[in-house]
Formats: sequence, C-alpha cells, structure tokens
Amino acid sequence: MRGDEAEVVRAFSEWLRASRWRVDTELPDYLDILASREGEWLYCEAKGSTSEPGIDSDIGYGQLLRRMPENDNPAARYALVVRDEPKSVRAAVRVSARVREVLRITVYAVDITGRVREI
Repeated sequence: MRGDEAEVVRAFSEWLRASRWRVDTELPDYLDILASREGEWLYCEAKGSTSEPGIDSDIGYGQLLRRMPENDNPAARYALVVRDEPKSVRAAVRVSARVREVLRITVYAVDITGRVREI
C-alpha cells in the first residue's frame, strides 16, 4: 500500500472493529482487509487519494471481482473503500447501484478525520 491508502485501511479497519467485526489486514498482497462477524464475511479493497480516481476505482472493482468465488457464498459481501473526496466518490459510483447490489458490493468513503460513511 502506498500513500494514504494505508490510512484509509487503518481508519476503515477501526470503524469495522467498533462495529464488532473481526478484522485482518495482515493478508497476502491480494486483499486489503478481510473482516468477519457472526458468519458474515466482508472482502475489502481500499483506494487512497489519487490523481486518477476513475482508473483506481475501476482497478478496485476488478480486484473485488477476482476475489469472488466461483460458487456463491451468500455470507460474503464486498466493499470498495475510497477517500471521501468528490472525484473519488463520483468515480466509485459510476458502477450502477443495481449492479453493486447484485454483486453485493458496498462503497464506503473515509474522510481525512477517519469518519466513514456508506455511499
């Protein structure tokens, strides 16, 4: 992780822990955060501030799609976590809400103070 992506991961992980998720960030290079709670799994890809938020969001979606198992696990959900800045949020929601819902992908935004909001 480069730049402030590590800060986005840290803040989102703290937010998850406060919501009683068990959080693992010490994973192989292919996943930023894996969280579990009461039989649910949340696979998270984080993106920090960038000069190319559209490209980075597209890469994040691609990374999440590659992590989806061949056989559906209804307990698995996915999260694209971006910096809460207008360009990053706009880029993350270019994938329609309907498609995100079908794929169980939620977009979260983390501001510079560490506050998290669901988009």
